[in-house]
Amino acid sequence: MRTTDRILELDCTQTTTTSSQRLVNVYAWLASVVRAFRNRMDINRLHDLDDNQLKDIGLSRADLTSAFLASTFFQDPSDDLSRVARNRGRNALLRTNDE
Repeated sequence: MRTTDRILELDCTQTTTTSSQRLVNVYAWLASVVRAFRNRMDINRLHDLDDNQLKDIGLSRADLTSAFLASTFFQDPSDDLSRVARNRGRNALLRTNDE
């Protein structure tokens, strides 16, 4: 039997997950749900800031509302807000460099 035939045989075997791997997967999923819930609570606190403070971090009230409406309960809206703030900061920097 050639080596390539042996490799193909090894690739065809099905791997089963062990109980410890399943436990790690469940723990990772729970950790991501807890992180998303914690981030949602932190983003709720951003509503307490005034418009100038939100502008300082590159956000607006409309950004906060759209991040909540665009995500489901288990999704993390902080990713969207980070992207919006980063893009807005990058655009502002490019505008100041052009002037």
